[in-house]
Amino acid sequence: MTDPATVRAQYADEANLETRRSVWQPTADGRDPVAVALAEVRAALPEGRSLPDVLEVGAGPGVFAERLRRERHVPVSVHEADAALARGEVPNPAKGFGPTRITPLLRFLWYAGRRGGLRTHPLVEVGTFGDGATLDVPGSPRVVLVPGHTPGSAALHMPALDALFVGDAFATLAVTTGATGPRVAPFTADAPTALASLDRLRDVPAGLVLPGHGEPWRGGVEQAIQLVRESAATTPS
Repeated sequence: MTDPATVRAQYADEANLETRRSVWQPTADGRDPVAVALAEVRAALPEGRSLPDVLEVGAGPGVFAERLRRERHVPVSVHEADAALARGEVPNPAKGFGPTRITPLLRFLWYAGRRGGLRTHPLVEVGTFGDGATLDVPGSPRVVLVPGHTPGSAALHMPALDALFVGDAFATLAVTTGATGPRVAPFTADAPTALASLDRLRDVPAGLVLPGHGEPWRGGVEQAIQLVRESAATTPS
């Protein structure tokens, strides 16, 4: 399997950010980008291991998860508190756009619209995991429930990579305003709960924090939490 240093570099190296942002665009030779991505994942697996689950750390629109499950037979798992949301059985609890600036908002809507991100794609089949679980996938991530963005929003801690995937527990880019730095993610269902939940991450030892939107954060979990709260105190509802 790819060694931890290489995996960390693939996620954190700022030179690779544009590549990761454009991974779902058609390839130059016309190949299916989903197939290309899956082939790369399979190539990194140790001998005898099957393709790991797709782990949705927050069951939002699920733009690609259902496609992966249906077309590529990749199992998808979410936190148990988001299972009904992932299946489309309950409405998305997101509370509108929040603060906006017209140019960043239009840029986000245009980008998302071109890639099908403005339509929901409920999962027909979805597995679940609970808070505190260690998942049987490469990296053995430990689940930390951080409700707020959705009821089952979760972070995944990978000690071997010194990394914490926070999903939408917070963002370092507000796609609706263009503001940068740690802050409550746009479209959060319950901002007070999201802020309170960050205390559950305070003691997680991770030098690299990877949000769902924005640049990787290398300033430590404690500082990120402080900056999220400072931002929330000065950001209008």
